[in-house]
Amino acid sequence: GPNGPLPQAILDMHPDAAFIKRNGKVNAWYNADFRKAVEATGKTQVILAGITTDVCTSFLALSLVDAGYTVFANSDASGTFNVRTAEDANSRMCAAGVQLLSTFAVALELIIMRDWRSTPGAPELLPFFNKYLPEYGLLARAHGVAVTNGTLSGL
Repeated sequence: GPNGPLPQAILDMHPDAAFIKRNGKVNAWYNADFRKAVEATGKTQVILAGITTDVCTSFLALSLVDAGYTVFANSDASGTFNVRTAEDANSRMCAAGVQLLSTFAVALELIIMRDWRSTPGAPELLPFFNKYLPEYGLLARAHGVAVTNGTLSGL
């Protein structure tokens, strides 16, 4: 498409992921191979993001909702040209039933996080957060120090 090829770094990070070339179709759901691949998973919930919130993410999210899927759009992983455009796209998706989540919320939803002491819990997740959400990693490390030195009791 007009956005160019998928960056090699992403392909290298996910060597076993299916790659479906869409040949110009903006809405991935309109590509029969993509649609069949999603349907073949048997899943009813889809987490997605796109290059642009107002087109790539919204078009697919709305199509998935129309097809009966529960859709979670990662609002941190999609971008657009200005705040107003993002707000309008997010409002449109929310009105259709798409749930907007941050990367942090997506990570915790995936493991059905209810307690940091469960597995996977803090020890398994903090390296990810340190790398990809350093603000939260800093907060978690400060909390750990406060527990260790007795300022706080708990985790």
